[in-house]
Amino acid sequence: MASTKYIFVTGGVTSSLGKGIIASSLGNLLMARGYRVTIQKFDPYINIDPGTLNPYEHGECYVTDDGAETDLDLGHYERFLNVRTSQANNVTTGRIYHNVITKERRGDYLGKTVQVIPHITDEIKNNFYRLGETGDYDIVITEIGGCVGDIESLPFIEAVRQAKWDLGESNFLVIHLTLIPYLAAAKELKTKPTQHSVKQLLEAGIQPDILVCRSEKPLPSEIRRKLSLFCNVQLNSVIEALDAETIYDVPLMMRKEKLDERVLTKLKLAHKEPPHIDEWRTFLSKLKNPTNEVNIGLVGKYVELPDAYKSIAEAFIHAGAHLECKVNIHWISSETITEKSVKRTLSDLHGVLVAPGFGERGIEGKIEAIRYVRENNIPFFGICLGMQCAVVEFARNVLGFEDAASSEMDKNTKHPVIDLMEDQKKITDYGGTMRLGSYECKLKKSSKAYQAYKTSAIQERHRHRYEFNNKYLEQMEAAGLKATGINPKSGLVEIVELDSHPYFVGSQFHPELKSTVMNPHPLFVSFIDAIIQNKKN
Repeated sequence: MASTKYIFVTGGVTSSLGKGIIASSLGNLLMARGYRVTIQKFDPYINIDPGTLNPYEHGECYVTDDGAETDLDLGHYERFLNVRTSQANNVTTGRIYHNVITKERRGDYLGKTVQVIPHITDEIKNNFYRLGETGDYDIVITEIGGCVGDIESLPFIEAVRQAKWDLGESNFLVIHLTLIPYLAAAKELKTKPTQHSVKQLLEAGIQPDILVCRSEKPLPSEIRRKLSLFCNVQLNSVIEALDAETIYDVPLMMRKEKLDERVLTKLKLAHKEPPHIDEWRTFLSKLKNPTNEVNIGLVGKYVELPDAYKSIAEAFIHAGAHLECKVNIHWISSETITEKSVKRTLSDLHGVLVAPGFGERGIEGKIEAIRYVRENNIPFFGICLGMQCAVVEFARNVLGFEDAASSEMDKNTKHPVIDLMEDQKKITDYGGTMRLGSYECKLKKSSKAYQAYKTSAIQERHRHRYEFNNKYLEQMEAAGLKATGINPKSGLVEIVELDSHPYFVGSQFHPELKSTVMNPHPLFVSFIDAIIQNKKN
């Protein structure tokens, strides 16, 4: 165990300070120095996973290759580090208690009284160390969700305290992310909230090694000295984290503050060579100096909380930077789109993406939007439910099946062009029962998808229960909507395209989940490229 180094990232004062971005930025810098790094997130809520959480509650549910439904911070980890995560990278209180109770029922504890300490904390620590014990990583960064002082976080904080004694000082490090608020009336930065936050950590038996201080104003040297003195942290371990223009600036900001050097020094790891971050600088240069600009409408039903579509928004940034194009996303609620309003809403846009989702709310607005872009040659990209809506729209308005629908929305439709697979029809539990994770897809060489991927065999991630109904495939293709991506084992349709259109592509899978800074997703690149070409014409 001791050959792997463990870094724990805690947060104080308030939530949403950006622990995931700081952890990802540090991981990015450590990997740029040649270390093998992974990041994991421990969430204090009692849900087994975020799979059944409303997107308004928790943002998007991020799906990994192995089919785990996880916290959206895992998306940041993958986008910044360009490495894949798994079920082991996201653990909740619910999963910890589920595991312990299962062991107790099985008799694993030999009749002992099962308690928070040691049984719950031991289970948490086992999960802390699981990835490190594989031998695949030099450094494991663990983000502890929530705030220090929250009741639900206490077992995790206690497990971190114990971990120091398991691992030894040179293999263990705590970074505490906190807020230094600026009071406009007093024209002062205030350190007291941070002092209280560190005090709570100390009461739990943990001395932070490094303070990362979020602030809207630069930290003067006297503020840094005060934090160092009152929080018992070395002066050069008080790190400034200013509000950034984009989250992708943060690795360079942390490099400037020498966060990676402080970490490596404390962990007694070599850091003679500077990190190789030229590619990251090139990405930022392209992102900030675009030569093109496009306006894309994102039609969805959770648009009031953009985090519900976090990976889509980030995939647009990656692909846009790759093409040196600024992508302006216009967030459009599908519930506001009607036959009367659709032209007013969409006519000034250069392209439209219809987003994934579940349930019938806003579905007719999505279908109306697709009809408009199909008939007016506006580039279109549909993801998951967006692809299914494109199939329904085509069946209604081209094939003439007026009541065509997904059986998810209308169980009595005579034309269920989207339907459940037979083995799904008997399932009553919702958690983790969909087609989840990475599946194979074979592309037709004449397709736009093939031109984008430049290969016929791909693997993409899924999160859905309903599928294209192959009973209608022949009629659809005869009328012009082609199935250009097929799962070779099941024969299920993965991609549909319309030939006679500048760009009309729908994917049953979620391509946004595999887009990273260093590898923008081919379908997002091809969609934006088609918009640029269509705009010129």
